[in-house]
Amino acid sequence: MNESISRSVPYGIRGCLIDCLKDPFFYENEQSVRWFIDGLLVIRSGRIIACGDYETTIQNYPNLFVNDYSDRLITPGFIDTHVHYPQTAIVASYGKQLLEWLEQYTFPEERKFQNIDYAAQVSDIFLNELVRNGTTTAMVWSAVFPESVQALFQAAKSKNLRLITGKVMMDRNAPDYLLDTAQTAYSDSRSLIEQWHGCDRLSYALTPRFAPTSTPEQLQITQQLQNEYPSVYLQTHLSENFGELAWVKELFPNENDYLEVYEKAGLVHDRSVFAHGIHLSISEFQRISKAGAAIAFCPTSNLFLGSGLFKLHEAKLNTISVGLATDIGAGTSFSLLQTANEAYKISQLQGQTLSAIQMLFLLTLGGARSLSLNNAIGNFNPGKEADLVVWNPKATPLMAFRNAAPLKNWDDVNDRLFSLMMMGDDRCVEATYILGDRLTVN
Repeated sequence: MNESISRSVPYGIRGCLIDCLKDPFFYENEQSVRWFIDGLLVIRSGRIIACGDYETTIQNYPNLFVNDYSDRLITPGFIDTHVHYPQTAIVASYGKQLLEWLEQYTFPEERKFQNIDYAAQVSDIFLNELVRNGTTTAMVWSAVFPESVQALFQAAKSKNLRLITGKVMMDRNAPDYLLDTAQTAYSDSRSLIEQWHGCDRLSYALTPRFAPTSTPEQLQITQQLQNEYPSVYLQTHLSENFGELAWVKELFPNENDYLEVYEKAGLVHDRSVFAHGIHLSISEFQRISKAGAAIAFCPTSNLFLGSGLFKLHEAKLNTISVGLATDIGAGTSFSLLQTANEAYKISQLQGQTLSAIQMLFLLTLGGARSLSLNNAIGNFNPGKEADLVVWNPKATPLMAFRNAAPLKNWDDVNDRLFSLMMMGDDRCVEATYILGDRLTVN
């Protein structure tokens, strides 16, 4: 599976290096981005030990074996902050908005994940698609069945991927075949946490689907689990669709807004990641920021289901951590390049723009911050895990024509990166490295 050399011996990866050091929504490019047209990463035992200009850095490592990717862009591995692996088979299912889409497509497909063999089959397909698209870390939704979590964790462990997932908790307003109870949600989640949380690069996320499908008792149980295991994550959906908002108001008439449902359950904190957040009020943005919670921005899904336009710049003005997310299967592509493409357009529709560096930040260091992983991944700082992707900006005839000129300066690099964000997809992935090992997929 892995193409590697001895892990204890340093080796190099050469190419055009680009990574983020600070948040480009608040800092100028000179402070927020690091780039070397001819750069060198030095890796040992799965971690980066040096990053710099090739001619300067190579002098410190005589006889270094170097993988040469000249004329390629090299970035940190991309981070998908919200994706449903049980929905892999229903990508591109026609034409419903959120609640109808769940009933017609999602729930019947998720029923199949009680079968661990089927879950294992889809896990392999799903993880291969992540790697094929340059995604090296993901916060993933499994199904309500513990078997679905077991299968995904086992598959991710075999590939050394950094992955967060958890059993969906759902004890009302769904088909009987997908319902658990507050007690089984507690016992199943507890067992999975004990087995998998902190195992290698794997972490557990408490996963109530969204407020309408969990009773107050189940939300209370979720808080209890969070108190017992404070290092686990919390992932759920928030304010995606107007029909959903009306339903939440009907089910929780005493709460002032959607976020307050989660706040009263003790589920809004610095380990919480809320998907969507399209229709949040200013007050909700401010409270999410104060709590240190994050939002997963899912542009292809939001457009596909007609849910609305996420106010990215409002979130950033409130200093909320935001990561990009494919949200497969309402999302339409595993490619976070295509996801960035749609995020750019959503910003344009609101009279705002996204720079190439801002998009790269959301896909790398910004995503890492959203998942409280920026001490381990997100850029090329020495000591961080060597998850990275080699991109071919000439992967198609049109891209080769568009990007024919050699790189000479920052403007060229910035333009090349932007063209990759707008035109790129899995065809541009020349190599994906996990902990310094080149990972190949079928």
